Amino acid sequence: MYRHGPRGLEVLLAHPGGPYWVRRDEGSWTLPKGECHDGEDALDAACREFNEETGFTPCGPYLPLGELRQKSGKRITAWAFTGDCDPAALQSNQFEMEWPPRTGRRQSFPEIDRAAWFTLDEARRRLIAGQAGFLDALEQVLAGGH
Repeated sequence: MYRHGPRGLEVLLAHPGGPYWVRRDEGSWTLPKGECHDGEDALDAACREFNEETGFTPCGPYLPLGELRQKSGKRITAWAFTGDCDPAALQSNQFEMEWPPRTGRRQSFPEIDRAAWFTLDEARRRLIAGQAGFLDALEQVLAGGH
């Protein structure tokens, strides 16, 4: 999601939830994203995951930003859409994991523990490095390039 906000062009980024991310900030934020189910259209999956992770409903038109390969080998395909929301109203789905490790205790954590609006310069510092190319693609698309 992007908007033309009080500080110019801003993008909504999400901070991963759970104990591994709690003290990380710069270089740890992400686009709200997830995996496609078998046979699911990639854009439909992106919209579903955005809603599940944020509680906000995406609304097109959607601008394709291409695909990036992550260090892990995973490929991420992204789209942008204009919108506005209050990050304080975030409602993320939960995941469960053993925590602390090797205790046998399972705890539930939000997939996304917070969201915030960032200018593109701020977003480049906060975003996981492998996703920064989507910011460049957004700038290009909005400037009329391909």
